[in-house]
Amino acid sequence: MLVAVDTGGTKTLVTGFLEDGKAGAMIKFPTPPREEDYVTLLRNTIIEQFYGKPVEAIVIAMPGIVKDGVAIWCNNLHWKNFNVGKALKGILGKDVPVFIENDANLAGLAEARALAPMPESVLYVTVSTGIGTGIITDGHIDPGLRYSEGGRTLVEYKGKIREWETFASGKAIRRTYGKYASEIKNKRTWDSVADRLSRGFLATIPILQPDAIVIGGSIGTYYDNYATRLQDILEEHLPAHIPLPRFYKAKHPEEAVIYGCYYYALDQLTRR
Repeated sequence: MLVAVDTGGTKTLVTGFLEDGKAGAMIKFPTPPREEDYVTLLRNTIIEQFYGKPVEAIVIAMPGIVKDGVAIWCNNLHWKNFNVGKALKGILGKDVPVFIENDANLAGLAEARALAPMPESVLYVTVSTGIGTGIITDGHIDPGLRYSEGGRTLVEYKGKIREWETFASGKAIRRTYGKYASEIKNKRTWDSVADRLSRGFLATIPILQPDAIVIGGSIGTYYDNYATRLQDILEEHLPAHIPLPRFYKAKHPEEAVIYGCYYYALDQLTRR
């Protein structure tokens, strides 16, 4: 069994995968704002659900830059230099490793492997509380770009230099329009969302030139509502020699991270 933990800016999901790759019941709880409270709640949840079971590994996804197993900075939670792996080491036995990785990287890993045929390069973008990006090359997290934070891309919007996620994330959309994505029914509003999202893509596509782009997260769930307008904007403004990548709605818009944890655990255990 493999234990997967998706730590989000607002909620945390925990589940277990059996050998057939199917996820078990999802345990969900609000992500505590304090690191110590998060560790206590996660520890208790994992012990209650999985202690005494044949667990081979635990993978914990963190919503920020992860280096050497340490969450250097989680923007929406304001966590800094958080060594969650050390805090949970040995929780299910000394031989059960705890792997830590960025959540968008893991989601991208799952979504890239779900595409058939799998493209050589995939840019995964999760639009939820913030905006996260994962860059997958040949079915693996790109080692040279694993620390990239596309949501922090600096672009001009309404006359100011801003970080992409400050005006195009789910949090920003809720703040601007006074509605959650599930409540937006007006086409003009979705066209405006498409315009906001396009600004970051116009900055990143010429640099990365991925074969495919997958959009996930809570806003990704409603991709069909703004897909046409978004692609029209990109086609209009991208340089003629830079092709528009193929766009896909995430297979698991809000659970891709969990499935990425599973694939990542398999890869890491194979290398041990």
